[in-house]
Amino acid sequence: MPKVSMTVNGRAVSADVEPRTLLVQYIRENLKLTGTHVGCDTSQCGACVVHLDGRAVKSCTVLAQQAEGASITTIEGLANDDTLHPMQAAFKENHALQCGYCTPGMIMAAVDILNRFPKPDEERVRHELEGNICRCTGYHNIVKAIMSVAGTWTEEPVRAAE
Repeated sequence: MPKVSMTVNGRAVSADVEPRTLLVQYIRENLKLTGTHVGCDTSQCGACVVHLDGRAVKSCTVLAQQAEGASITTIEGLANDDTLHPMQAAFKENHALQCGYCTPGMIMAAVDILNRFPKPDEERVRHELEGNICRCTGYHNIVKAIMSVAGTWTEEPVRAAE
């Protein structure tokens, strides 16, 4: 079996893996970081989003070997000890979760959105979230949380014509 080495949440890790091992499996099974979820097995839901070298990826679409030498951040790596990341705090404050299953992937996607678009409008946020599915919230509070971190939320957001 090939050996894979990478940095996960600031910690160097390595292990022997089967060539077909997905990054999400490596994270959950080898590293026991279970915040990254497997939601659909078809790359549609986004519950498995992590940051690979600073960019959001669905870890169910990446082989562990493809992450050789990469820097990975999972939901467990966002908080600073007992201090939540601003996006985690915003999700909590804005009730942007219900069952919580999609939440880690949504938060990781949200951080990536603001890294690429620091002051997004509602239309941009909704467009960027199209690859993440939440079956509970209807997205309003998720969008509100993201835009509150960006400082672009207003009580009456302007919605694009549908």
